Amino acid sequence: MIKFIDLLTEKLADAFEACGFERRFGKVTISNRPDLCEFQCNGAMAAAKQYKTAPINIANQVVEKLQASDTFAEIQAVMPGFINLKISEKVLVDYATEMAADERMGYEQATERQSIVVDYGGANVAKPLHVGHLRSAIIGESIKRICKFAGHEVIGDVHLGDWGLQMGLIITELKHRQPELIYFDDSFEGEYPTEAPFTISELEEIYPCANAKSKMDEVYKEEAREATAQLQYGKRGYMALWNHIMNVSVADLKKNYDNMDVHFEMWGKESDAQAYIPDMIEELKAGGYTEISDGALVIDVKEEGDTKEIPPCMLLKSDGATLYDTTDLATLVERKQKFNPAHVIYVVDKRQELHFVQVFRAARKTGIMTDNTKLTFQGFGTMNGKDGKPYKTRDGGVMRLENLISSINDAVYEKMMENRTIEDKEAKETAKIVGLAALKYGDLSNQAAKDYIFDVERFTSFEGNTGPYILYTIVRIKSILGKYKEQAGKNSADCMFAGTMNATEKALFMELVKFNEVMENAYDELAPHKICAYIFDISNAFNRFYHETKILAEENIAKKESYIALLILTKRVLESCINLLGFSSPDRM
Repeated sequence: MIKFIDLLTEKLADAFEACGFERRFGKVTISNRPDLCEFQCNGAMAAAKQYKTAPINIANQVVEKLQASDTFAEIQAVMPGFINLKISEKVLVDYATEMAADERMGYEQATERQSIVVDYGGANVAKPLHVGHLRSAIIGESIKRICKFAGHEVIGDVHLGDWGLQMGLIITELKHRQPELIYFDDSFEGEYPTEAPFTISELEEIYPCANAKSKMDEVYKEEAREATAQLQYGKRGYMALWNHIMNVSVADLKKNYDNMDVHFEMWGKESDAQAYIPDMIEELKAGGYTEISDGALVIDVKEEGDTKEIPPCMLLKSDGATLYDTTDLATLVERKQKFNPAHVIYVVDKRQELHFVQVFRAARKTGIMTDNTKLTFQGFGTMNGKDGKPYKTRDGGVMRLENLISSINDAVYEKMMENRTIEDKEAKETAKIVGLAALKYGDLSNQAAKDYIFDVERFTSFEGNTGPYILYTIVRIKSILGKYKEQAGKNSADCMFAGTMNATEKALFMELVKFNEVMENAYDELAPHKICAYIFDISNAFNRFYHETKILAEENIAKKESYIALLILTKRVLESCINLLGFSSPDRM
C-alpha cells in the first residue's frame, strides 16, 4: 500500500507534469507551519530556477490544476511560491478504510526476503545479567522484530562469552576448593557425572572470587591461563566442567531473558568459532593477507583517507593465543556457511566501535564477507544514573538486572495501588506487564547511540512520554470498545468510517495514516525510537479526541460507529507498534 505522503506527492507530481514541469518538483512534506496547513510543496521554488520564471507563477498553475481534486480540502499558492495543502476528509477515510482491511495495515513486506543475523545479548556465562546487559537485549530484540515485520528471515544470536580466561579462572578455583573431583583426575577414563558439581548461585560466587585472586596472585593467574589453554586444547575433564558451566548458566540466562520477553533463535557461543579458526588462518596466510608485527599475526586494515590511526586486526598474539578479533572473524565465517546472510547487525556498546571497524575491514579485505553482505555496527550509549555516571546500586556496585526489573515493578505496583481499581493479585501481575513497558520504552525512546538517564520515577509515570502512558491509552480504548459491545449488542468490527470529522478526530486520522511510512523508516534506520515517537504522538492525538468527543453518548448511529472504527484502528496500530518494541498491554490498569 502506497505511503500516504507518497500518495500526495503523486498528485502534486501529476499536476506539475500536466503544467509542463518535471515530476520531481512535486515532492510533498509535512508542513513546518501546522497553523497554516497540514502539508506543503516547495517544488515551485526549485523549478523557477530551471524554467526561469517566478515561483509564484508555477505554484499558481499547479494549484489551478488541483482545484478539482477530491484529495485536498484546501490548496493555495503563497508568496514567494509555496503550495499549502489541507487534506480532505474523504481521502483520509478512504486510506484508513484500506488500512483497516489489511492485516498489516498497509505496510508491505519486502519483495526479496533476506537472511539477517542480529547479534545481541553478549552475556558472559557463569555471571549474572546486570544493567550493562540491558540495552543490548532490549534494542536487539526490537531491531529483530522490526526486521521480521519487514518480511525478512531473522536469526537473533545471543553470542555468549564462554571461551576466555574466565573459564580457566573458574576451573582453577574449583580445583583449589575441590581437588578430589574426578574432573581433575587425568587417569579417569569413564563417563563424567551428568549433574553439575555446583549451583548457579555457587558459580556466580566462584568467578568474582577467582578473578580477585588472580589480580593479587600471579602464580594463581598463570595457573588459570594454563587451565584456559588446556580447555581450548580439549582436555576431557575440563571440557566436561565447561559443559556443566554452560548448562547451568544458560538455564539461568534463559529464565532472565524470558522475564524481559527477549528471545533468541540461536544460542551461539564464542567457542563455536574455534572450529573455524585453524582453516581460516591458513587461508588468510595463503592469500597473502597477513603479516608478522612484533611477533603477532595481523591484517593491516588501514585505508586511504583515514583521519585517525586504525590499528591492525590481530589474529594471533606472539604466544599463538587467539583474541576477540580472531573469534569475531571466525564467527563471520561460520555465519556465512550456515546462513549466507544479506545483513549482519551487531548491537553492541558504542565503545567497541574501533574493534568492529577492524573486524569489518578485515572481513571485506580478505573476502570472508563480500559486498553482498551488509555489516552494521549498531552501537548504543550507556544507561546512567542521575549523577550522569553508569547506573550503580546505592553502595556503588553493578546492579543485577533482575533486581532492576523488580524495582521497576514495585514502583508501578505502588502507583497502581494508590488508585486501587483492581485487586491486589491482578495488580501484581499487571505491574509486571506495565513495569516491562516502562523499562523498555524508557530505553527505546532514546536514540540508541545516545547515553540516557535512568529515572524510575519518570519511567513509571502514567503521564508524559512513558511506557505506562502508552499502555494506559490502549487500556482506555479497550474499555470503550468493551462498553460499546455491551451497549450495542453487536460486533464492533462491523463499524465503518463516516465522512465528517471534528478537528481532533481528523488529527488522529492524520497520525494513523503515517503507519507504513514510520515502519519503513524504523526498518531502514534500525531505529526503534522512531516507533516510540510515533505512538506517543498517536496517544496524544487519541486522548485529545477522547476528551473532546462523547463517543458512546453520540446519538447519530453512523457517527458513533465511525468513532468505534477509528478506535479499533488506533488500537491495532498501537498494539502492533508495542509488539515491535517488545512489550504488550494489560486489559486493565
